[in-house]
Amino acid sequence: MAANENGALPQAQTPIRRHTRQFASLRCVMALMIREMATRYGRSVGGYVWAFLEPLAGILILSLGFSLLVRNPPLGNSFIVFYATGILPFGLYQKLSSLIGRAINFSRSLLFYPAITWLDAILARLLLTSITEILVMIILMTTLLQITDTRIVLEFSPILQSIALAILVGIGIGILNCAIFGLFPVWMQIWDIATRPMLLISGVIFLYDDLGPFAQNILWYNPLMHITGLMRRGFYPHYQGEYVNVTYVITVGLVSMFLGLLLMRRHHRDIINNR
Repeated sequence: MAANENGALPQAQTPIRRHTRQFASLRCVMALMIREMATRYGRSVGGYVWAFLEPLAGILILSLGFSLLVRNPPLGNSFIVFYATGILPFGLYQKLSSLIGRAINFSRSLLFYPAITWLDAILARLLLTSITEILVMIILMTTLLQITDTRIVLEFSPILQSIALAILVGIGIGILNCAIFGLFPVWMQIWDIATRPMLLISGVIFLYDDLGPFAQNILWYNPLMHITGLMRRGFYPHYQGEYVNVTYVITVGLVSMFLGLLLMRRHHRDIINNR
C-alpha cells in the first residue's frame, strides 16, 4: 500500500494492526494458560482430581468436627452443605488473590520477551483459576446436594452475585498485591501471616448474625463476610443476611483493582527486573 504525500501510511491499516496485536495477545494468554495447567496440575488426571479433593477435604473436616460439638448447623440440617456454602466462595477468592498476586514471579522469565506483557500473565491466571474453581464449585455442590438429605430450593441470583463478587475482590486484591509483592518482596511474607485467620473471620464457620455487636462492627468491613452471606442467601431462602452490602464489596474490589493497575502500569518494569 502506497504512502500518502506526507509519507504516512493510510489510516485504514490501523484497525488491522490493532486486531493483529489483540490476536497476538490472545495467543500469549492461551499459551501461558497451557503452561500454567501443566505446571499446576501436571499432565495426568490426578493433578486435576486434587482441585476437587482439596476443598472437599476442608468441607468434610469442618463438618465432622462441628457435628461432634453441636447438634445442628447454624442453617439447615446438613453440616456439609452449610460449610460448603462458606468454603467454596472463600476458596474462589483465596485462589484468585494468591495466584494473581504471584503471577509476575511465576512468569518472570517469559516477560523479558516483547510479545508477552505483565497483563498477559495476570489474565492467564485469572481465566484458568476462575474457570477451574467455578467448575469445582458446580460439581461439588451438585454432588453434595444429591448425597445429603436436604430439600433446598436454590435462588440463583444471590449465588451468581456471590461468585461474581468473589472473583472481583480476588482480582482486585490479587493485582494490588502483585504490584506490592514486586516493589516490596517482604510484603509477601507479611501478607501470608496476616491473612492466615481469614477462614475464621470471613463467615465460613459461623454466621455474622450470631456474633456480638463488637465483633459485628469490626467484621462488617471484611468483604468476604458479605460474599459468604450472599451465597447462603441462595441456598437458604429463609436466611435474610440483612448486613450484606453489595455496593461496599464492589467498591473494595474496584478500588483495589484500580490501585493495582495504576501501580503495575507505572512500575511494571521495575517489578519484572526486581529479583
